[in-house]
This record gives sequence, structure tokens and C-alpha cells, in this order.
Amino acid sequence: MNLDLFMHRLYSGQFFDRLSRAVAEAAGRPSAFMGALALVLLWLISGPFMGWSDTWQLLINTPTTVITFLMVFILQATNNRDQKKIMAQLSELGRAVPDAEDVIQG
Repeated sequence: MNLDLFMHRLYSGQFFDRLSRAVAEAAGRPSAFMGALALVLLWLISGPFMGWSDTWQLLINTPTTVITFLMVFILQATNNRDQKKIMAQLSELGRAVPDAEDVIQG
């Protein structure tokens, strides 16, 4: 792939769309949860060996903060994409059903 094509995909959102789909898919798997749980348990077990130090705390705090920050954007992109699909389907249903009303019941 040449640089111009890559830059076009990057700026057009194609790269982020593909990345967000892949990350959301991977993060939603049971194996991802089990891996995260294993890392937390390993971190807990290492506590006594590191003297419950500030460095020991930073070993869990820093990566989890960074991952949480990045996942907010991934999850929002996934949510936006899903909402667009739902709205398109609802619009199609509205056009297909002759007696459909555009009324929100409260």
C-alpha cells in the first residue's frame, strides 16, 4: 500500500473504523476478560515481593488508566456506528409500513 492511500484511509476514518471494530471485538471476548483477570491476580501476588511499594501500585494504575482512556473512544465509535445502523433500519421500517406514525409515546 502506498503512502497516499494509507493517508487517505487514515484521514477518511476508514482506518479508525476498522481498528475500533477489531479492538471492540477482541475486548468483548471472554478470553480478554480472563487475560485481564490473570494480570490483576499476578499483580496482586507480586505485591508482597515488591513491598507494596508505590512502584508496585504504578504497575497497575498506569496501564489501566491509559487503556480506560483509549477504550472510551473505541466504545463511543462502536456505539455511534450501532446507532446509525438502528436508525437506518427504523427509517426503512417506517417507509415500509404505510400506517407508521412518527410519534414518541412517553
